[in-house]
Parts: sequence; C-alpha cells; structure tokens
Amino acid sequence: MKKVVTLALLGATSSLMALGGEFASLYKDPRVMGMGGANVAVGAYSSSVFSNPAGLTNIKKDHGFVVDILSLGVSTSEKVGDFASDLDDAGDDDTKIFDVLDKYSGEAFSISASNYSSISKNSDAFAWSIGLLAASDATFTVHGNGSTSGSPIEAAGRGYGGLVLGAAKPYNTKYGRLDVGMSMKYIVQNSYEGPLYVSDLQGDDVGKTLQDTYEKESSGFGVDIGVTYHPFVNSKWHPAFGLSILNIGAMEMDNNYGGQPMSVNVGASVTPEVPFLSKLVLAVDYVDMFNANTIRVYDYPSTSNGTLEVAYTDYEDTDMMKRLRLGMGIGLVDSTYFSTTVNVGLYQGAYTAGLDMELTILKLNFATYEEQIGTGSVDISDRRYMAQIGIGW
Repeated sequence: MKKVVTLALLGATSSLMALGGEFASLYKDPRVMGMGGANVAVGAYSSSVFSNPAGLTNIKKDHGFVVDILSLGVSTSEKVGDFASDLDDAGDDDTKIFDVLDKYSGEAFSISASNYSSISKNSDAFAWSIGLLAASDATFTVHGNGSTSGSPIEAAGRGYGGLVLGAAKPYNTKYGRLDVGMSMKYIVQNSYEGPLYVSDLQGDDVGKTLQDTYEKESSGFGVDIGVTYHPFVNSKWHPAFGLSILNIGAMEMDNNYGGQPMSVNVGASVTPEVPFLSKLVLAVDYVDMFNANTIRVYDYPSTSNGTLEVAYTDYEDTDMMKRLRLGMGIGLVDSTYFSTTVNVGLYQGAYTAGLDMELTILKLNFATYEEQIGTGSVDISDRRYMAQIGIGW
C-alpha cells in the first residue's frame, strides 16, 4: 500500500493512461455524485458553483448562514486496496512485479482526497458563497503487456487548491422566475503525467523520482456564469431548466494534466410535492455540449534539452453517454437535529447511489459512481466509492 499512497500524495494523481478520457473536474460532491452528477438545474449546495452558480439561490433561506468546515472527503477505486497490497508484497522482485501487472492488466485505479470548506447565505436580495478548495487525486492504468508509451503503468496526477467566490440573484417576471449566477475561481496546482517502469516501482523513492522527472506547476483563473429558469413557480411540480458556462478564461493551466476546458452544460429538474417525503428531486443533465473534453493518447517519452518529456495527442471525444446524467434524490427526514436523503442515478451509463445524513452539526455523505475512461470499445470502467465527513450548520 505504501507505494500507491506515496504516488497519490505526490500532488496526487488522476487519470493518466494510454487513453486518458476522464472528464475534467475540480470537485465532486458526494451529495451530487450519488444523484448521477445531475445538478445544473438543481443547485441547493455551496458546491453548486462547480455546476451552475445560479443554483445558489436554492440554498434554504431559513438556514441563515450555511457553514461547512472540514468537509474531508476520500474516494477510491473498487480494487485499489488489492492492487496496492499485491504491489507491496512484490517488493523489488522484477518477476513478482510483472506477475502483479499481468494480474491487473487493463484496469484503472484511482485514489483522491479533498476538502471544500465554505460559508454561504441566501437572502431575499441575493445568494452568495465563499469557498476554499484543497484536493489531490491519482489514477493508474495498468498494461501488463506494455502500452503505447511502452510502460506497464501510466499515471497522471495533481495536488491543487484555491479560492472560489459565487453569487446569484433571482428575478421575478410575469413569465416565471429567472435566477442568474456568476462565480470566480483561482486555482494553483502541481501536476505530473508520465509512464512508470518496473525500475520506478522498486525502492522507496518512487514518488520523489516521478516528482523530479515530470512535475509541472501551473495556475488558472476562471469565470462561470449560469441561469436557472422556473417557468411555473406555483406549480406543485416546480420544474426548472438550467444552463451554465464553466471555466471561461484561462483555466487550461498550460494544457497540463488537470486543466479545465470551457464547457457548456444544460439541465432540467422537477421537485414535486409528495406526502410523507421531505423532498423529491428528479434531474437530467447533458454536460460539455460542444465536446471540449478530449481523449489524450500518450506516446513514448522524449528528451528535450536534457529534460524527459511525455509526448501526447489530444483527440476529440463525442461520446454522448459520457455526457448524460440522470438523478433522483429522496428526502426521508428533515428536522432540526436530523435529516437524511437517499440518492440514486445514472452517470456515464452506470448506476450511482448515495446516502446523505446530518446529525446536528455532523454531516456524513456516501456515494458510489463509475467513471468511464477512454471511449467506445476501449472504455475502462472504474467503480469508485466516496465518503465525506464534515462539520457544518
């Protein structure tokens, strides 16, 4: 386990592979991911700034100041523990390491940690939110018989964080209510992407070796804008339609791993009034309408001015299923001292599920979803499990 954890703590690592097709993201809220990742027309959380800042207007007004501190979350792949244990047991033995790589050939493993602390408030005039993000993530793709980069493992990673500011204002018209929101974020990150060879997996300095070889520093400033339209405010169904444009500006961060391309996203939701339930939300999103997210195919490392660099080509990804998100949230209890919500959904063609609980100031959130790496016939499914504990009120 030590080798995998060391790599993850590098700055951490997310999706690097012969076909790197994971969608760019800065923060995945387990409350949203349990609901299939559908939030463009829903909102209601401080983390709405990562999907549609107009959603801040759906934060409950009677909660006053909504404070989330120490919202510590972790996410891991289904078999990451087995892979890490087998790799550690192999030690520095070449033959045993190759046996482990053959055993897990064609699989992807990820591990991540995050903390998004924020303070928000929704008043009659407007809603606002201020948040601090600190996160790291790591993904490894195993190729027991080699890959396009000639390595048995390909990896990419980052450690990143920054400041996020958001505000939204509702406008009542004779045609319904229109919520308009904007957020700004400044993110700094250390990232790397490159192949791992058997020699890199030997010894205790794996992380330092990769850091010295591949690490790159970058930063970016982006603006997000969004609207949510509520055509029938007094309807018992409470329909809503959302549109957001995220990462306007220079969020590509030098095209390093972890860059955030500008994306256009749409969504729709209904929140019908159902007896015996505190909440029922049905939502559908279609994200990245203009296919800004690409698939990165890695080549052999090249040497430039004595520095080892990784060559790659970015290809357009038009997979519609990877962009479709469906979700349902069922609020069972919502009282002063305890509340719970069960979430289910469909994310990139696979099921999601989650459970959100609040006990006075303690918040517990759990979710599972499946990330599709690559595209079409070369998709690699990575089932992930999320857990988050936080203090808030």
